[in-house]
Amino acid sequence: MKKIVLALALVTLCLSVNAQKMNSNNKKITVIEDRIAIKNLVDTFSVLADVKDVKTQLLLFTENAEVSSVTNGKPGGTLTGRKQIGEAFAGFLNLFDVVYHINGQQTVTLNGNKASGISYCQVALIGTENNKKMKTTMGVIYHDDYVKENGHWLINKRQSNFTWTEKTEMKP
Repeated sequence: MKKIVLALALVTLCLSVNAQKMNSNNKKITVIEDRIAIKNLVDTFSVLADVKDVKTQLLLFTENAEVSSVTNGKPGGTLTGRKQIGEAFAGFLNLFDVVYHINGQQTVTLNGNKASGISYCQVALIGTENNKKMKTTMGVIYHDDYVKENGHWLINKRQSNFTWTEKTEMKP
């Protein structure tokens, strides 16, 4: 009888250790999935800007999201809510014939269903100014706060830091 009790205790201990390992692995997988989803969120934002699909782009933000900007260290305005953000994005993108984002490094800090992150981006904008084809290239650092709603990560707050700008005339 003692052998049976000892054997049951050992089996229970092994099952408990395996359950803890599985729980730890599940947490690691969730972290990896969340990081990939947030990277995809930021990249999708850029792709939708490039094709000027503001309507779909707005779905990447929470209903009451805030977007603010800083240019060369000077604060700009703040947009609140999808409607205001959408009007501003559409008006800006319509100034250009070509919009092209290249996303770079990103860091993310996860905290349950909330996260914060920093993403680097280079943006090229091609449009016409004074009857000349001009290319404006900007270095942007996004400081974002994200929330997970209904299983999907969304941008809740974004500060776009336009750290440098270069403007050149394009040759025909």
